[in-house]
Amino acid sequence: MTKSNHRPKSRIEYWHQIDWKRAEKVVFSLQKRIYQASQRDDVKVIRRLQKLLLSSFFAKAIAVRRVSQDNTGKKTAGIDGIKFLNPKERLKMVYTLVPLTGKANPVRRVWIPKPGKDEKRPLGIPTMEDRARQCLVKLALEPEWEARFEPNSYGFRPGRSCHDAMEAIFNALRSKTAYVLDADIAKCFDRINHQYLLNKLNTFPTMRRQIKAWLKAGILEDKKLFPSNNGTPQGGVSALRSVLW
Repeated sequence: MTKSNHRPKSRIEYWHQIDWKRAEKVVFSLQKRIYQASQRDDVKVIRRLQKLLLSSFFAKAIAVRRVSQDNTGKKTAGIDGIKFLNPKERLKMVYTLVPLTGKANPVRRVWIPKPGKDEKRPLGIPTMEDRARQCLVKLALEPEWEARFEPNSYGFRPGRSCHDAMEAIFNALRSKTAYVLDADIAKCFDRINHQYLLNKLNTFPTMRRQIKAWLKAGILEDKKLFPSNNGTPQGGVSALRSVLW
C-alpha cells in the first residue's frame, strides 16, 4: 500500500465528501500490518507503519470524527472551552492536525460522582485538538500492543468487555472448585509512575516526547494550574491504559 492510498485523490472541500468506508478500510489495513509486524517482533516495520498511519488523511479524519461526533463525551470542553465542532471546523482540523508536536495543553479537571458512593472521582478533560491527536496516536499504538497482550486480559481492549471476562471465568471454573480473588488497586491511574510507563512503551523518540508531554501537561482547576508528576488523567482518549493492562 503506497502513501497515495492514504489520502484522497483530490482535495476534500466538505466534510460529507469523505469516503468513510475507504477511510476505515485504509486504517484497518495499516493496523493489521502493524499487528502482524508486532507478532514477528519486527520493530523497524512497526515504526514505519505507525508513522505512515499518523500521517494518513483517513486516519486523521477518523480520529477527528470519533472525538467530535462518535464519543459520548464529545460535548465536554477542555481549557479551550470548545465542546462542539461544526463540519467545516472538523475538516479544517483534519488538514491541520499534527500528532507529534512534543507539546500539550493542560487538562481541565472536573469531578463526577462514583456510582453508588458518596465520593467523587476526578476527570481530566483535554482540549478538542489534544483529544484528536491522542485518538490518532491510539490508532497507531493499539495494534502493536494487542499482539503482545495475554489472551485472557480484558481491561480497556477493543472489542472486549466485562461480559467477555465473565464468560471466560465461567468457562474456566464451571467444572472445578476454585478460589477467586477480587482486588482493586486504590487510585491506580492517579499514581502511575511516568518513567516506568514511558520505559514500558519503548516507542520511537518523537512518540515518546509527545506522550511525555501529555503526561506532564498539568491540571487546571479553579483557574489554578497544578503539576502532573505522576498518574494518567481519566477523561480523555486513553492511548496508555490498555498498555498497562
